[in-house]
Amino acid sequence: MNDILCGQMARDYCCYQDEVLDKNNHFTEYRPIEFRRRYHEKEECFLKIAVVNGKVLFTGQKEIIEWCREKYSGTGSEWFFEAKNMHKLNERLHSDGYQIGMVHPFYIAENVSEVDTSGYEIRWYRDADIEQFRGDSRFCEAYTFCETAPDIIGVAAVKDGRILGMAGASMDSPVMWQIGINVDPDARTKGIGKMLVTLLKNEILEQDRLPYYGTSMSHIASQKVALGSGFIPTWVELVTDKA
Repeated sequence: MNDILCGQMARDYCCYQDEVLDKNNHFTEYRPIEFRRRYHEKEECFLKIAVVNGKVLFTGQKEIIEWCREKYSGTGSEWFFEAKNMHKLNERLHSDGYQIGMVHPFYIAENVSEVDTSGYEIRWYRDADIEQFRGDSRFCEAYTFCETAPDIIGVAAVKDGRILGMAGASMDSPVMWQIGINVDPDARTKGIGKMLVTLLKNEILEQDRLPYYGTSMSHIASQKVALGSGFIPTWVELVTDKA
């Protein structure tokens, strides 16, 4: 398992790195640990769950964690996020005024890849340069302007003076930066998303950070971009919201 990811999971799920690496499910009461991932962090973590490294990690408030321990101590990870299991979990969450918010697959990349940018002007944006895109719905996935996970770097593909695609990275933690991508609807299926995500992935790796990429279970096109850019599926994460 990647060392950076192992350390990050331990911070995010309030456990030890040895517990991330073993094959047992772990259940911990949540506490906000320094350098945790903070992408759109909620004021209170009621419950979040990660399937990673062949097991399940749970962290949250004491009562729901004890319920999860009773229900899932011996549960395997392979089919954990099936709908029938999520239905039962959601019923329990509703009794406390919460619900399943999102269940997303995540990918990491560890190696720099070659990328062909011929035919496009490549423009880079860093830090304050990104502010010009605030409120621009064309780039709502590339830049989120999240206060707890600031947008830190971006890259665009330009042709004939028009931006056809934009990839951006948010600093979700000091060591893990998350990539988002938008491609103009008229420019899709041309490989622009893959090109930009690969460029940004390479840049993040060269800064000794771990790039990661999250998407929806049903967003096949986005998953193909991740795979085509050298990312590998690594974990699935569930977060809860107030109902």
